[in-house]
Amino acid sequence: MENTTINQLGNQFEIMTKPSIYPQGISPNMPNYEETAAQFTWPGMEAEMKLPRSNGWNKASICLDQHPETVMHRPALTWFSKSAEKEVYTFFQLKNLSNQFANVLTQLGVIPGDRVFVYLDRIPELYITLFGALKCKAVVGPLFSAFGPEAIKDRLEDSRAKVIITSPDLKERLDSVISALPDLAHVIIVDRQQTSTTPLKKGEHHYHCLMQDASPDYTVPFTEPNTLSIMHYTSGTTGKPKGAAHQHQAIVAQYATAKYVLDFHPDTDIYWCTADPGWVTGTSYGMLGPWSMGQGILVTEAGFQAEAWYQFIQDNRVTVWYTAPTAIRMLMKAGDELVSRYDLSSLRHLLSVGEPLNPEAIVWGKKVFGLAFHDTWWQTETGAMHICNYPCLDIKPGSMGKPIPGVDAAVLDEQWNPLPKGTEGHLAVKPLSPSIFRTYWGKDELYQSRFKNGWYITGDRARVDQDGYFWFIGRADDVINTAGHLVGPFEVESALIEHPAVAEAAVIGKPDPERMEIVKAFVSLKAGFEASELLRKEIQQFVRQKLAAHAYPREIDFLDSLPKTRSGKIMRRLLKARELGLPEGDTSTLED
Repeated sequence: MENTTINQLGNQFEIMTKPSIYPQGISPNMPNYEETAAQFTWPGMEAEMKLPRSNGWNKASICLDQHPETVMHRPALTWFSKSAEKEVYTFFQLKNLSNQFANVLTQLGVIPGDRVFVYLDRIPELYITLFGALKCKAVVGPLFSAFGPEAIKDRLEDSRAKVIITSPDLKERLDSVISALPDLAHVIIVDRQQTSTTPLKKGEHHYHCLMQDASPDYTVPFTEPNTLSIMHYTSGTTGKPKGAAHQHQAIVAQYATAKYVLDFHPDTDIYWCTADPGWVTGTSYGMLGPWSMGQGILVTEAGFQAEAWYQFIQDNRVTVWYTAPTAIRMLMKAGDELVSRYDLSSLRHLLSVGEPLNPEAIVWGKKVFGLAFHDTWWQTETGAMHICNYPCLDIKPGSMGKPIPGVDAAVLDEQWNPLPKGTEGHLAVKPLSPSIFRTYWGKDELYQSRFKNGWYITGDRARVDQDGYFWFIGRADDVINTAGHLVGPFEVESALIEHPAVAEAAVIGKPDPERMEIVKAFVSLKAGFEASELLRKEIQQFVRQKLAAHAYPREIDFLDSLPKTRSGKIMRRLLKARELGLPEGDTSTLED
């Protein structure tokens, strides 16, 4: 296709051809999108993966145990601490270590279906314990290490978790809510320095002591494809976060997308995914997808800093880099000149996830790296990529791309019927992929409500152009996407009204050039309290400590009262319209 221009979001951007670089003798795993999509079947992909294997569809065993001998002694995890100390683990070593931990859990009485949560920073033990739990067929819940006590409690209480693995520092947050968690039988403490002198309470165990006595020999039980494996909690418009549970067979979709979208060539590629394992990207593509292909991963415990990231890519000769739009915009803010100080010539394939990637960021990537970022669309509920940009296709900056082979996507009207191209509507996918979630934990009615007329309704709005490219329009609900993290207004509002000064609260997402959206709160105060900058900061810190750094309101407006319907429901829609200067719409139900 010749370069042409498209008009998206009011700007002109060139369609980008040949956006990826390949070493001599290597070509994309999917050289022709149309041919692959026409021939693709999920059973065919299972046959390619030689499934079922001796342990069935157990994704931990597929990722760590059953590679050829040459791959088993290849680095699977190369880890760097905050102080840049380096540890390397081969697939064979991780196999044995995860086997040991599977034996640990078995000795503690964990049986298939028990919920085991991992609440750790990005350290090797996170990966070891998560995969050990998967091997013994527990339902594993990865937790973001920045979560505060209330966020932890909500998830452990809802799932009735039996075991949590954490560290001495993070355990302090758990301790403040553990009395409300009667089902939590075991707390396993990972102290890398093994220096803790605090006496253990009932149900507490030192990880290193348990592992010393555990055998590396473990027979992974045969695992049926529909056995639940990983559960990520995701936010909604109302109620507490809900657990989207996935099955072991999801590994088939994670393998397929690692092959076709991340485009791994494990013999030559060096891969860095910047996502935290507490989020779905950090598990699906920070572990499962690459390891199922025998592709090693790089992990750093350090946080974001532009210079440090460029140094990391240079020093490790990263070839495939999967990151987030917010990080890309922060790199843009750091300036083009900074990029020129580093040798980033190893990079050949750049990708983005978490929120829509604005066209300017794609153009910037092409300018400074000589490579375009490939945006990928998917959700916690889909478990794997569903609509993407591929090395073999031209990129239309701002577009989500085209559906994964094996995925049927469409834009629907209000009666859940497909709309013609160019028309905005509800983005939906057929629940055909093995990675689609199988339930919201304990909330089957809510789960069933997400399926209409044979489609899974994503909650996003989109359109499809004449070439079959999908374009994201926005959310159909009030869920806030801040720096790629979905935040439910209800969860933040619940934390706000726990503050002694707050009588009522409402939360909206406010557009932000760096984070896509920020959390903005509108608060009315109880009698005896007066609005002030000091109170605003106190409330912000209160919410931040209860939930997480990404969920606190970066802006708070104090109002005498919040707009409500006559039935008493706070009208977030009206607050958002007033904040953004938009038409207020029908206000006939507004109370006097």
